[in-house]
Amino acid sequence: MTVRMMMVAPVATEALREARFEAGEPPDEAGLVSARAAAGGLPRADRAVSGPSPRCRLTARALGLAAREAPELGEWDMGRWRGRSLAEVSRDEPDAVGHWLTDPSAAPHGGEALTALCARVGGWLDALPPDTGRLVAVVDPAVARAALVHALGLPLPVFWRLDIAPLTLTELSSRAGRWNLRCGTRLLREP
Repeated sequence: MTVRMMMVAPVATEALREARFEAGEPPDEAGLVSARAAAGGLPRADRAVSGPSPRCRLTARALGLAAREAPELGEWDMGRWRGRSLAEVSRDEPDAVGHWLTDPSAAPHGGEALTALCARVGGWLDALPPDTGRLVAVVDPAVARAALVHALGLPLPVFWRLDIAPLTLTELSSRAGRWNLRCGTRLLREP
């Protein structure tokens, strides 16, 4: 049997546009309008899940999905850096940022290390039963990146080189425990 996991990145928030670490902000109305417009671009799915962040839950709802919340797909915990910009943190804690960017097991912000994020998301991915079928998951970009690193057996530093834009679809399919990737399908078609 084939498992097809279709990860949808939620709409942008003010924090994303300002290059700040997410702090649970909901998307604005313009983003939700975009999600509603993109709903027709979603492939058919047998079930849907979403990360617990307001950004993921509200995007899933705007896409017309009756998504079950999956706590294992929660956003990356940035500890005391939540809500702050990378520029601010780099100015105030340059050594900590350097350590965080180069050591996957570091969590100088008091939150979750990259290794822990990848293990959490990878554990969820590995636990999907073979009869899962077609699953849509609305997840924060860091969660999707962690899933990709885990599923494809990529070295952890590759995580930093993966970009996932808002309202794009990233597909993983698995048969007999081997994952394959289909990259970045746009949900909202350009006129």
